[in-house]
Amino acid sequence: MDEQQIAILLEAASRFPRPQGVKLSYGTAGFRADASILSSTVFRVGILAALRSLKTQAVIGLMITASHNQVSDNGVKVADPSGGMLTQEWEPFADSLANAIDAEDLVRLIIEFVKKENIQFGVKSAEILLGRDTRPSGESLLEAAKQGINSIVGAVATDVGVVTTPQLHWMVRSRNKGMQASEAAYFEQLSNSFGCLMDLKPKETTANVMDDKLTVDGANGVGGEKLEELKNFLKEIVIDIRNSGKKGGVLNEGVGADYVQKEKVVPHGFGPNDVGMRLSEKKNTCLKTCTSCIYLEKIMLFLFWKLMVQLLSVFTQVKVADRTAVVTANAETVVVKPSGLQKVIDAETAKYPQGRSFIRPSGTEDVIRVYAEASTQEAAENLAKSVAQHVDQFLGLGSN
Repeated sequence: MDEQQIAILLEAASRFPRPQGVKLSYGTAGFRADASILSSTVFRVGILAALRSLKTQAVIGLMITASHNQVSDNGVKVADPSGGMLTQEWEPFADSLANAIDAEDLVRLIIEFVKKENIQFGVKSAEILLGRDTRPSGESLLEAAKQGINSIVGAVATDVGVVTTPQLHWMVRSRNKGMQASEAAYFEQLSNSFGCLMDLKPKETTANVMDDKLTVDGANGVGGEKLEELKNFLKEIVIDIRNSGKKGGVLNEGVGADYVQKEKVVPHGFGPNDVGMRLSEKKNTCLKTCTSCIYLEKIMLFLFWKLMVQLLSVFTQVKVADRTAVVTANAETVVVKPSGLQKVIDAETAKYPQGRSFIRPSGTEDVIRVYAEASTQEAAENLAKSVAQHVDQFLGLGSN
């Protein structure tokens, strides 16, 4: 890094001071917090994304979203060239950047990391695709991200607009494979794949098995908005979207999977006539998940599989001194650290018929979330309680 680059970073960073008393940690959800304290973090992640692009010599993605969180929250995450999540090897650097005390400390960390990673400047320009969801805070945070990206000389920030997280990840992957990376191309690929699947269905078995209607809770977010567009491409199925956000509902307020799971009540937009209905939830970032649900439902339908056995589940959480002490793998279903914790979770799970339990650190506070399911409500509750006790023994505030 030359003196000009250092000067640009110092000047830009001085416009985004870190809020006092705030410590953030990058996880599978990226950084998440109240949107009012995120500008500095998003600016710094913009720098990280540009450096990642220089390191990989590829297009990187930056998404501003907070998924299930309340509308006053927001977050930021990075998509690697493959379309996957930011490599875990860079997460400690993300933490260091977000928590750097001031501009001088931030630039010192960047200089050290650039040297350690042998990141070359001037060989190829960095390019970052930027996306956001429908949260009101998204526009200002997007601007912070752009300024972070632009503080790296030659870096280019391309705003792809309001999109779902899977759309942005797909666009990043497509760009790096030399393919068209537009929203229209995304919809076309999904609809064509769905059409190919429907061509395989047994013609004589399609009638009277189940109606071709899927009802989706849009959670008043970007997912409902995008699904309204996608459904025009899917002629083989009727999609009924509730809580699409068109009628002014508040994102994730009284709607969505988290609300139903935690509160055990019917979401807004549904009533007595909907009792017994199977729902797909189209939350703020899961268009790909919803579309996959459509595919999976059709596959199981036309092959006469049972759709699923609804196991009873329980969520709870444990306050800990440091949530970053937990490291997971396999989509957050296996605990890698602390050593020995996964072994005791497995032992507890084995005690219950159809038992399953996993833990994951919160993205915004020092708590560990515990999920458990089993064949009865009592068994699920007991499993969750026993796993939570082990988490507390390993990591709880009383363990220090």
